[in-house]
Amino acid sequence: MKLFLYALCFAAILSSCSKQKADVIIYNAKVYTVNSSFDTAEAFAVKDGKILAVGTSDEIRKKFEGNEEVDADGKAVYPGFIDAHAHFYGYGQSLQTADLRETKSWEEVLQRLTDFAKTHPDGWLIGNGWDQNDWANKSFPTNEKLTSLFPNRPVFLNRIDGHAAIANQKAFDDAGIKNAQQLTGGDMITQNGKLTGVLIDNAVSLVESKIPGPDAKLAEKILIDAQKNCFAAGLTTIDDCGLPFQAVDFIEKLQKENKLKMRLYVMLSDAPQNYDYLFKRGAIKTDRLNVRSFKVYADGALGSRGACLLKPYTDMPEKSGFLLSDQKPFEEVAAKIAAHNFQMCTHAIGDSANRVMLKIYNKILKGKNDKRWRIEHSQVVNANDFDLFGKTSIVPSVQPTHATSDMYWAGERLGAERLKGAYAYKQLLKQNGWIPLGTDFPVENINPLLTFYAATVREDAKGFPKGGFQMENALTPEEALKGMTIWAAKANFEENEKGSLEKGKLADFVILDNDILKSSPQNILKTKVLKTYLNGEKVYEAK
Repeated sequence: MKLFLYALCFAAILSSCSKQKADVIIYNAKVYTVNSSFDTAEAFAVKDGKILAVGTSDEIRKKFEGNEEVDADGKAVYPGFIDAHAHFYGYGQSLQTADLRETKSWEEVLQRLTDFAKTHPDGWLIGNGWDQNDWANKSFPTNEKLTSLFPNRPVFLNRIDGHAAIANQKAFDDAGIKNAQQLTGGDMITQNGKLTGVLIDNAVSLVESKIPGPDAKLAEKILIDAQKNCFAAGLTTIDDCGLPFQAVDFIEKLQKENKLKMRLYVMLSDAPQNYDYLFKRGAIKTDRLNVRSFKVYADGALGSRGACLLKPYTDMPEKSGFLLSDQKPFEEVAAKIAAHNFQMCTHAIGDSANRVMLKIYNKILKGKNDKRWRIEHSQVVNANDFDLFGKTSIVPSVQPTHATSDMYWAGERLGAERLKGAYAYKQLLKQNGWIPLGTDFPVENINPLLTFYAATVREDAKGFPKGGFQMENALTPEEALKGMTIWAAKANFEENEKGSLEKGKLADFVILDNDILKSSPQNILKTKVLKTYLNGEKVYEAK
């Protein structure tokens, strides 16, 4: 009997010794691998930040021994979510300013601003997120009350889309602005010949450029605060769409110091110094930082009527929006980016802006290719122009929550016929067979589960409109998940290292309390992130 027990113990020791060491094992889960077959699994093992193996719970636990072994209790596990279009640094900045989102009137904006000023008494008073389309009076506000409340302190309030702002008189004085100016791609709104304080598109920078930038301590706080909230939302890679090269240097420094762990795909802004920087240095690629593209703006936003349309706005026939520059500079920039073999990513909202940029892209790219040039938003596309995406493999990068935010008033702006080509994600998906999804935060909510909901259900949280908004362009749950993972990685040339849970790929994953692919619409909105892992390291756990 003793010999038998010794034999059992010896066998157990041998078995333990024969197991491969892993840092983390996830088992008893429903693992959506998002591989080419869209397989599900039960478990996987992680070592040195990468996935060692994927399989059943029995297979993985017999073969591997983990320093951390997580029983997922049958919960769903997904690749870490990738936001293909956002403003990570801008979001962090917004956390340091007055929050004006979801205000229901100009009066509420002023009240929030007054409350914020009590605890932030110094320097420029900055706010973000107001949207006149959410107010009973949908006209742009004027700045008389703003100037009266803050006669000696400059105030600058960004509209939610970042394509319009309102400033008080002190801000105009500090910026040296006395009268309205004629601008290409911008507008300074006046009434009876007097500035109202509202600035559209290129006019915004006349004041914004005068606001002092953050020091290094605040810049670090901006990035760390943004990272914390992104990890809590299950995000492990963010495309930051439009930064100066100095911000890239600072991000790189924080990442090397391991203070900033978030993976970032950074598009440099369309500015001469940024081209000079990257053309000289070359593409930047580490596990956490990828810089190989430039962000160009073709037009403004639909909400502020800066989007460039082929025909006038239905609700304001005297306006058609505008391109932010003449066409020639867009052509020159595209040729320059192509000559240096970088990626071009262009903001285009209106059908005219999309047509202009699609034709320029087609001229430069000359047929099918793997350059992965992107049109950011691809929001309103003329029926005759959809095929211009597929002809030269142009990537439509879209944000589904724009559809559910704009659907209340987009028809008034565009008219019924033109609306059919707006937020047309299914039509755009058909062009190349894949489509990356993002949020555009802080313009929209940071939560990627709202992206999934908007893409598949196309209703608001109250179930409006019943049956969904233009459901012919809804994505399937599988397509939406791919858009937030492997297709978003592909838009960044990173599909071989992330975006799916496969052997050899980075161990970025998220555990949710609800299986969103099998869930009712109502439960999608209630879904919580339980844990987020980046590089096999737990970076968030719900309390």
